[in-house]
Amino acid sequence: MRPTPLSPILLQIALTFASLSLVAIGGANSIVPDIHRRVVEILGWMDDRTFANLFAIAQAAPGPNVLIVSLIGWHVAGAAGLMVATLAMIVPSSLLAFGAGRLLTRFAGTRAVVAIQRGLVPVTVGLILAAGVVMGRAADHGALSLAATLLTALYVFASDWNPLWALAAAAAASMLGAWLGLPA
Repeated sequence: MRPTPLSPILLQIALTFASLSLVAIGGANSIVPDIHRRVVEILGWMDDRTFANLFAIAQAAPGPNVLIVSLIGWHVAGAAGLMVATLAMIVPSSLLAFGAGRLLTRFAGTRAVVAIQRGLVPVTVGLILAAGVVMGRAADHGALSLAATLLTALYVFASDWNPLWALAAAAAASMLGAWLGLPA
């Protein structure tokens, strides 16, 4: 049974992602830990593996990082959930960004604006690093996957090459491990 337009699950999706959208400093990837906490641990809409799979699809697909929200909405409530989750994530933050942009333009260069901009940089970096840790914990269930995560993180940090090479190497190692009968 698919949800009706006034379905409680659609309202819950809307409230969940509308509130998250207002704290998504640095984009949707910066709040992946909180998305995970809410949809897996609090609301129980999916398990860790499903969340990790949806995140992987969202990252591999072309388009914006907010795709994870759309996929969660789809998983929970079909096409209606996809639309509600996407709009709830995009509209509040877009309105906030529009208003903040207007204020920043008006007060550009003032001490307060410079301080806010400088203060948000470490917050954003910290949120994105936390997202990496949460996704690593959700996806890594064995020595091979943990090693792939750590080596990929090191590769991305220390190299200027395209991160897709690390993804390809991890996929090859996973296929080799499966062929050899090693646990993932």
